This record gives sequence, structure tokens and C-alpha cells, in this order.
Amino acid sequence: MCIRDRSSPPSPGASALSRLSLNQETVRQWSLPELADGCARAGVHGVGLWRAPVQEYGVRAAARLVRDAGLRVTSLCRGGFFTALDPGERAAALDDNRAALDEAAALGTDTLVLVSGGLPAGSRDLPGARERVADALAELAPYAAERGVRLALEPLHPMYAADRCVVSTLTQALDLAERFPADRVGVVVDTYHLWWDDTAGPQIDRAGGAGAGAGSRIAAFQLADWVTPLPEGVLLGRGQLGDGSVDLRWFRERVEAAGYRGPIEVEIFNPALWARNGADVLAEVVARYRAHVG
Repeated sequence: MCIRDRSSPPSPGASALSRLSLNQETVRQWSLPELADGCARAGVHGVGLWRAPVQEYGVRAAARLVRDAGLRVTSLCRGGFFTALDPGERAAALDDNRAALDEAAALGTDTLVLVSGGLPAGSRDLPGARERVADALAELAPYAAERGVRLALEPLHPMYAADRCVVSTLTQALDLAERFPADRVGVVVDTYHLWWDDTAGPQIDRAGGAGAGAGSRIAAFQLADWVTPLPEGVLLGRGQLGDGSVDLRWFRERVEAAGYRGPIEVEIFNPALWARNGADVLAEVVARYRAHVG
């Protein structure tokens, strides 16, 4: 099955919001029906979904809900966690990722975001862990292709390398992805995780391949800002667009120069946002997107 091409230019006259997608975690306080209704009312046409709330609601019911609201699912989070040493654990992880690919296909998205997994307990072997990620991609890529879904490997900030993601840079992600056809394995460009890396620009160019079409490795583009001081736990410390240190417009221009014309997904994990009215949060996201990205 052919993966949909995200490198073609938007239609003439497309609005500034035509590519904006709201990741479900940005408004975790909303149920799936509230998310669909809120985005439709705000003129936001895309949503990034997470597996646990989708499974709770029902995968096919969620697909129908989003479709009936006139929305598209731009990504499903998440698969991955491939680095276990125990054969049984690795087999279970592969089975779970096959289920995730089935869910992505049912939801109508062509992108399954992967977080590689951290170091197994007691291990200090980062290269070995990355090779196990490559082994898992080789196992899953044909299954993904049959379902029209691309595996999107997301590099996370190095602070996550020990316990969550041994793939820390876009360079490392591309070194793994390029072992496979571009329409089967791509990468995620996430501003929160890559803003600090002075090689991000050249690696985005590399990910773009020839600039457009089947050679592009950029499967998803996600936005959040980096704010300081970092909160305890870090994972829930992503900032609202424009509140931190990231040059968000530079990233948008750079991925576009590399040929990417797909959805631009705002994914912010932040308890302060979750404590607010969801419609107010979405309105602020739209305003910040216009001011700092579009």
C-alpha cells in the first residue's frame, strides 16, 4: 500500500490554519468527543491521537468520531520501546507495535510515532540498544507498509537517553531510518527535543532528501517550546508556543525548505495547560501559532 505523500505543496489559498494539528496531550483534560468538537469549532482540521484514550473509547468509534467532525488524524502516539534484552519482552514489544500499526490504519493516519526505549536495567551499552531498535524496525517495516503506515522514529532530548529513548539526535534517527526505504521508516522533527542541536539544520536538509517526494524522511513535525527553569520530572515541562527559547518559525521554514508540507502538530505536555479550560487553551494555541510559527 502506498504511503501518502506529505511533500506536495498545499492547495492555493490554503488558510494559515490549514496545516495546524492539535495533539491530544495538549488538552489532556478533554475527552475525545470534546477534542473533536473543539477542533472543529476552532477551525483546526487535524488531531494527533494517543493510543490509551483511543483504546478506551474504541478504535473504530474514535475513527468515526474524528471523521464525522471533518477532521483527520495526523499521527498516532506511540509505538516503540524496542531495547529490552529479554527475548520475551522483545517479542511482546513487537506484538504491541503491530497492534499499534493496526490502530493507526483503522484511524486513517499514515504515521505511527515511535519512541525507541531507554537502556535496560544495569546496561550502559548505548550502541547495542540502538542496534536492537534497528532490528525491530526491520521486523516491523513490512507489516507497516502493508497497512499504509510509516514508522516515524522520534529522537528525544539526551536527558531521556537512560530511561526512555536511546535515539537522541536527528543524526542518530536518520542513521537508523536510512537502512530502510523512505516510505517505510521516517523521522519526527520535534522542536522541543532538537532546538539545542547545532546540527539540526543540516540534518533536516538531509532528512528532506531530494527536497520532495518519496525521498523525504520527515514523517511528522511537532511543536513545543523550551522553558526554564525546568520543572521536576522534565517530561511535563513543555512550554506554550512563544514562551521559551525555541525559534519556532526557523524550524518551520527549515522543514519546508527541505520539502515538508505536511501537518504541523502542537504537542505540549504541561499540567498548567491541563488545569485550564480546554477551549481557552486551544484558542491560545491558535493565536500563538499565528504569531510565532505561521
